Amino acid sequence: MATKPNILILGAGYGGMVTATKITKELGHNEANVTLISKHDYHYQTTWLHEPAAGTLHHDRTRMKINDVVDINKINFIQDEVVEIHREENKVSLKNGGQVEFDYLVTALGAVPETFGVPGVFDYAFNKWTVNGVREIKEHIEYMFAKYNNEPEPKDHLLTFVVAGAGFTGIEFIGELSERVPELCKEYDIPKNKVKMYVIEAAPTALPGFDPELVEYAMNLLENRGVEFKINTPISEVTENGVVLKDGEEIKSATVVWATGVRGNPVIENSGFENMRGRVKVDPDLRAPGHDNIFIIGDCSLMINEETERPYPPTAQIAMQQAETVAKNLKALVKGEKLQEFKPDIKGTVASLGGKEAIGVVGNKKLFGTSANFMKKMIDNRYLWILGGAGLTLKKGKNPF
Repeated sequence: MATKPNILILGAGYGGMVTATKITKELGHNEANVTLISKHDYHYQTTWLHEPAAGTLHHDRTRMKINDVVDINKINFIQDEVVEIHREENKVSLKNGGQVEFDYLVTALGAVPETFGVPGVFDYAFNKWTVNGVREIKEHIEYMFAKYNNEPEPKDHLLTFVVAGAGFTGIEFIGELSERVPELCKEYDIPKNKVKMYVIEAAPTALPGFDPELVEYAMNLLENRGVEFKINTPISEVTENGVVLKDGEEIKSATVVWATGVRGNPVIENSGFENMRGRVKVDPDLRAPGHDNIFIIGDCSLMINEETERPYPPTAQIAMQQAETVAKNLKALVKGEKLQEFKPDIKGTVASLGGKEAIGVVGNKKLFGTSANFMKKMIDNRYLWILGGAGLTLKKGKNPF
């Protein structure tokens, strides 16, 4: 009797979790041994993190225990950190010293911040978009407000908040923060005009690649809440005192939040995969070139959109779709069947702006304000439904009204 193949899933983000839940539906327990490895015993929704970072949502709403979602009677869970993938030996090394063998590997390790070579980011900016990272941002912001009236002049830097990057993360975070500032000012007896908020973007526009009419709506709304945009303005350095811009201007700030984008997990580079910024240009069936048994999905995978000739952005939507294809392809490999090619189905893109405001494109339709906000929450709830059905949606979902 042939031994059961070992399927190893690295990472419990969107791609890893959907792969884990779908593979148990594609293959019976007697057909494969499935193991999931993650450094946390919980899964968290990175697309929600801008809210707890600004203090508009409790951080526990963004996370769920892995064993509450994944059937641990069918999947072996190892809490550890992946250090290296030994591609030729079909082994993975873990931080705590162990090694795990695999017959088939799904790499869904997520991303790390991209600094674009700007010095000082890891020393002086808040850059960790994780559950613990956003808890730190929230606590720091509140401390700045609490400290303000107890400090001698000059103290404007205490309430000057700089967001580096006007992509989705930066815009959604400043949207939440700008919505919360009046409440913080009231709580800490501070005039609202003492608070300064900047969004600094090196590209020629905020939300690059987004519909210009929607971008204009977002910028106007945020400017009305007191946000100042500096577009087409690269940051040359993050310092202890704030940021230095390429044109020489210095903005003094005690709070610099880094949101300029991501690169694939360093494990990809450390393991010798040919990559661009930690992302592997995968084959159409999502396997790593030259490796018939290694799939790479999510932030670590690179796929070119043939229409635009640009890479698809590393979104949760695409990671989840890739995971569904990978689950089917793992079944095909185990059963000796033909693999599927992955075709992204972009259903829409929505960015929240804080409160009941958002912008988005769903199909060919542009959405503004409350209708976009409704759609954003429905998209969030749909993921919970895919992952854990009605129970998880009722427990963790958002009220769209």
